Amino acid sequence: MLEIRNLNVKYGKIQVIWDFSIDIKSGEAVGLFGPNGAGKTTLINAIIGLVKPESGKIIFENKSLVGLETHKIIRAGIAVVPQERELFPFMTVEENLRLGSAYIPVAKNRVEENLEFVFTIFPILKERRKQKAGTLSGGQQRMLAIGRGLMANPKFLILDEPSLGLQPSLVIELFQKLKEIKKTGMSIFLTEQNVKQGLKIIDRGYVIENGRIVMDDSSINLAKSEYIQKSYLGV
Repeated sequence: MLEIRNLNVKYGKIQVIWDFSIDIKSGEAVGLFGPNGAGKTTLINAIIGLVKPESGKIIFENKSLVGLETHKIIRAGIAVVPQERELFPFMTVEENLRLGSAYIPVAKNRVEENLEFVFTIFPILKERRKQKAGTLSGGQQRMLAIGRGLMANPKFLILDEPSLGLQPSLVIELFQKLKEIKKTGMSIFLTEQNVKQGLKIIDRGYVIENGRIVMDDSSINLAKSEYIQKSYLGV
């Protein structure tokens, strides 16, 4: 579904991504793990057209994304949930959700259906549908951001550090919700520093350090890796 080949990305003279290649199949959940500054968010920005690669290929459903405007990439079926959430705090939960489908042609005809899907995954959002987004807890705001992404009726969902800033109990709850989304067969690309939780919901994972892939394997094998246990799991 998504294929990235030999991608190089720079900010000015500083290279952030080096010869990066990954594949994500339809219906697959793939994780990208690494420390702050490793290049995870830069990679996402390159996928959705916010950053122009120096070289390399980004192909989604056999079509190149390089050079396309961001809104065209989103309309092609890719939804991104940014780590900053970027909600409209003075609008209600439901208004924020409906905005997720407002400019996506394929989603406009399925607004009510998608809304019920989001409320099934996140019942708390249904309870708080008339509440202003800015008054929600941090965990609820994260769920709202993910729900808004789902309202676009995406084929491919990108989650950038979804656990960032959440207390441990909320992280566990959030990843349980992501498991439910995965069961629908939606393709998921997850970037995370919380390797322990991330490995529980993915099929395969990559580890990025200093803009380069240093390891890739199944979630089971990564969890057993001595390097992962020492460097990321504190074992």
